[in-house]
Amino acid sequence: MSDFIVIGGGIAGISAAARLSAHGTVTVLEGEEALGYHASGRSAALFEKNYGLPSVIALNHASDAYHQPYLSPRGFMLVARAGEDAGFDADAAKLKCPEISVDDARAIVPILNDQITRAAYHDEAYDIDTDRMIQDFAKQVRSNGGQVLTKAPVSQISFADGRWTVTAGGQDHRAATLVNAAGAWADQIAQMAGIAPIGLTPFRRSMARIPAPDGHDVSNWPIFFGVNETWYAKPDAGSLLVSPAEEYATTPHDAWPDDMVLAEGLDRYSQHVTTEVTRLEASWAGLRSFAPDRTLVLGRDPANPAFVWCAGQGGYGFQTAPAASQLLADLVAGQAPQIDAETVASLSPARFHH
Repeated sequence: MSDFIVIGGGIAGISAAARLSAHGTVTVLEGEEALGYHASGRSAALFEKNYGLPSVIALNHASDAYHQPYLSPRGFMLVARAGEDAGFDADAAKLKCPEISVDDARAIVPILNDQITRAAYHDEAYDIDTDRMIQDFAKQVRSNGGQVLTKAPVSQISFADGRWTVTAGGQDHRAATLVNAAGAWADQIAQMAGIAPIGLTPFRRSMARIPAPDGHDVSNWPIFFGVNETWYAKPDAGSLLVSPAEEYATTPHDAWPDDMVLAEGLDRYSQHVTTEVTRLEASWAGLRSFAPDRTLVLGRDPANPAFVWCAGQGGYGFQTAPAASQLLADLVAGQAPQIDAETVASLSPARFHH
């Protein structure tokens, strides 16, 4: 018997479990053989405080101090071509990214071609050591007497006499409070638990790793984006990650990239640079799951407060995890949240119950 069962061992679930472990015993159930297998294992691993909707930005800023030991400098650049001025101005303003000259942009990313007419840059964007963050949260759970179980897919959930019984990996686990951090599968878990789903949609996003263009040392390049986020490129272990930044609505599954979508995205990237993409080192895809209003869902379900939502992270799971998990633990423990009341209300599952 635990105080809390957390379903899902991605960054959302393991961070929530770590925070809750200060308030009682926690059991984390992850269906895959390792933590962070699905969306968390396929993250762009970027901390950019001004990226996201207002509620996400509030969580980003509240997460800043916790993130510091896990960050390394990356920087952020936005580039535009002729005719993209309106989109460029909107993106630069939203991201609080000051405009720089095209020459200065090429000094930072030398492969930008002569089609680039405008650029913006700021250095307050960082790589996140995502694996270390997940493992540190897991250590916190264990050090507080909790357990983290992998290869434990949930097959049945029931609620009786104020207690949940969750069957996972052939074993029964019991707890007073169930936390649903199942990512793309969160609505399915809710239905298994007799809770109304909230309408989460998983969206596929693909990624390719390409060799460093022209043999450049890309290690100090920033992440760089096209206007309206129609593609982005990010240095990674001596190579370059390029994403078409697509949002393809799908169903919960172990995602894989669509070759045509990947090719189209690589073509959009290629239109901004001097080097042709001739081969891929690897490609993959992940699912970014959003609630209908594209805002995270954090807190107790109004119909059954013993069921707690930790879902709808979209592409912001790592950015928001420190503050989102602390908010969740505060709400579950009945403590005053450290986030402002308006943001807390905007994240509440109660918004889906009218």
